[in-house]
Amino acid sequence: MIDINLLRENPEIFRESQRARGADVSLVDQILEADSNRRSSISEFENLRAEQKAFGKKVAAAQGEEKQALLAEVKELSQRVSAAKTATDDAQAKLDDLLMTIENLIIEGIPSGGEDDFKVLKTVGEPRDFSAEGFEPRDHLEIGELVDGIDMARGAKVSGSRFYFLKGYVARMEQALLTMALDQAVSNGFIMMTTPTLVRPETMNGTGFNVKHDDEIYRLERDDLYLVGTSEVALAGYHADEILDFSDGPIKYLGWSSCYRREAGSAGKDTRGIIRVHQFNKAEMFIYAPQEQAEDLHDQLLGWEEEMLQKCELSYRVIDTAAGDLGSSAARKFDCEAWVPTQETYRELTSTSNCTTFQARRLNVRERTADTVDANGKTKKGATRSVATLNGTLATTRWLVAILETHQNEDGSVNVPEALQPYMGGLKVIPVAKKK
Repeated sequence: MIDINLLRENPEIFRESQRARGADVSLVDQILEADSNRRSSISEFENLRAEQKAFGKKVAAAQGEEKQALLAEVKELSQRVSAAKTATDDAQAKLDDLLMTIENLIIEGIPSGGEDDFKVLKTVGEPRDFSAEGFEPRDHLEIGELVDGIDMARGAKVSGSRFYFLKGYVARMEQALLTMALDQAVSNGFIMMTTPTLVRPETMNGTGFNVKHDDEIYRLERDDLYLVGTSEVALAGYHADEILDFSDGPIKYLGWSSCYRREAGSAGKDTRGIIRVHQFNKAEMFIYAPQEQAEDLHDQLLGWEEEMLQKCELSYRVIDTAAGDLGSSAARKFDCEAWVPTQETYRELTSTSNCTTFQARRLNVRERTADTVDANGKTKKGATRSVATLNGTLATTRWLVAILETHQNEDGSVNVPEALQPYMGGLKVIPVAKKK
């Protein structure tokens, strides 16, 4: 939810934001009109209430016929007050519905446009040149089958398309990645959280996902619960309706969970292997912070993601995502895309979003500002205000795609990145499986 006061004072920046996203610009004017109607309704209701109170005093002082006449007027006025209250509630509900529809105000300077209009901020490392080594790289699924670590066929047999089994050393590598991410996060002040993977609709909506129109979300209709596509959802709802204390700095969580996505809009895309699947595991950073610290923390989240990629010895690039490719809650998003040799392109492994106060307003997460002392020495207690929320991926199942392909050997075995070796019992090479 955006700041209605800011929109009222400077609607043009919201129009520009909607324009950059390719979203409905008229929503801004609809909100302004609804806000004006709400304020008029409140004013009319308050005036009628004041008149009703004044009548009450007149009735108490009146006698006989005068009192009876006044009582008749009071009855008619009471009906008007009731109607005004209903009109006020309706006006507020309409405004709230519109405010829940408009997307977050983007941060000035990010690229406009859609999925292909991102800006490359930097490229790190050189993609491995397999031609210089004299062999053609295999894709991650072929490697996974050679080392007996990925079984798509039985995943489909058990659960349907885009499900899979991870086995042996590949399954262990996934756990190694998640554990290395955990250790790195904890060393940087994050608290580990294993989170629910089913959430209520108000939590999903509060995070910024539109449960009525998002085809990516799995819903359990009987229980009116939703399977999360990221632990960000549960972590954003963790402090709903609370006032946070930042005296010890921002609150940082590392969520560890399985995640679920329909991949409804990706028919025919990346159907081979584990790039686009319905279930995967993820370690997700989530931060609650004062508004002023959000942009600096966003840079830190990106830095931690890059640190993980470098530990995995991957070539990657960092992109500033275009406004039209942002989720509704993100004001800015950086993606780290690793080089996938057999696709000869970069594919997203991580993303980090600065959601400013958008999610916190929807979920009513606040902080109390510092007390102030006036000229007379009187202390005024600090007010409450919305906090900022940020999130960032630190490891997912998809990382296996880039690692297996980048570090493969000609015979199909895979070199384990040095930083991961301690998490795999010292294993340096995942061997090709013996033929059965």
